[in-house]
Amino acid sequence: MSSPLLRDVQKRHPRFFRAVAADARVTLAYRAEKFEIRRSSLLLQVFRLSWVSDAFLAQVFYRAKARLQYFRIPLIPTILHRLAMMHSQVCIGNPVVIEPGIYIAHGQVVIDGFTKISSGVVIFPWVTIGLKAGNFQGPVIENDVHIGTGSKIIGPVTLGQGAMVGANSVVIKNVESHQTVGGIPAEVLK
Repeated sequence: MSSPLLRDVQKRHPRFFRAVAADARVTLAYRAEKFEIRRSSLLLQVFRLSWVSDAFLAQVFYRAKARLQYFRIPLIPTILHRLAMMHSQVCIGNPVVIEPGIYIAHGQVVIDGFTKISSGVVIFPWVTIGLKAGNFQGPVIENDVHIGTGSKIIGPVTLGQGAMVGANSVVIKNVESHQTVGGIPAEVLK
């Protein structure tokens, strides 16, 4: 049985088909494959992307896990979570809410804590988004943020709309909208 706090998080998850369709459209655009897909071919594209992109399959597993948890279905969400970790090295924790339409370029991604990721976010490999020791509140990542390879977004920080995080950066402070940050710790780049 889940806590009232986790039940509240589960209610904020988007519906499965809407989220997977948006994720597929964004993934196709970033892979430079198709910018528009007809509703009739959407299911085929989802299956194809799941076959050719390990990270996309992990997103589908996450979306299914989140929806099944909402309906309080036991065991299957845990199996989907483990499959995403084994197949794609993508670990997305239970209290994470990801809006429809994000792109995870490849695996090796960890997202945990009470974290919110908005639409249009791009996450490159080896990224960790999560908790600071002693605080369960994770980051809030607003629309259209790009997070570079190897970056770490730690603690209750906000990345404003359109922000860019350079590769191998460690973000421990808020980033304003449309700013580019880099370094350890991340600072505004001019």
